[in-house]
Amino acid sequence: MALKVIIAGGGTGGHIFPGVAIAREFKRRDSENEVIFVGTENGLEKKIIPHEGFKLEMIHVAALKSVSMTKRIKSLLMLPGSFLEVRRLLKSFRPDVVIGVGGYSSGPVLLLSAFQGLPTMVVEPNALPGFTNRVLASFIDKA
Repeated sequence: MALKVIIAGGGTGGHIFPGVAIAREFKRRDSENEVIFVGTENGLEKKIIPHEGFKLEMIHVAALKSVSMTKRIKSLLMLPGSFLEVRRLLKSFRPDVVIGVGGYSSGPVLLLSAFQGLPTMVVEPNALPGFTNRVLASFIDKA
C-alpha cells in the first residue's frame, strides 16, 4: 500500500539533504509512495527540493531563537497563519506519516500533526539537536 509522507524542515543543507535521502528511500521502496516537503521561501529548500524532483509546499514561519526581540515578536505573530497553512495542507494531502528534519518549518508542521494524532518523527543527524527538534521532542512519536 502506497504511503503519503510529509517531510518538514529546511533552511540549510544539513536539514535538507537528510530529508532528500529519506524521500528517495520511500520512493525506492515503493514508487507509488507520495512525498512532499514543507519549507519556507527563505531556505535552500526552495532551490534544492524541486531540483531533486519532489514537490515543495511553502509556509510562512520565521526564527524564534537568536533574533532580536522585535523579530521574535513578528515570528510569534506569524504562527497562527502558519498553523492555518499547515492545517489546510494536512487536510488536503492526508499524510500517513510526518517527518521533521529540523529548521523553522518543521515546528508548526510537527506540532499540528502530533495534535491531530498523525504518526510523527524527528530525524536529527547532528550530535546536538537544534532548537526546533529539542522543542518538538516531547510532542512527537519518535525522535
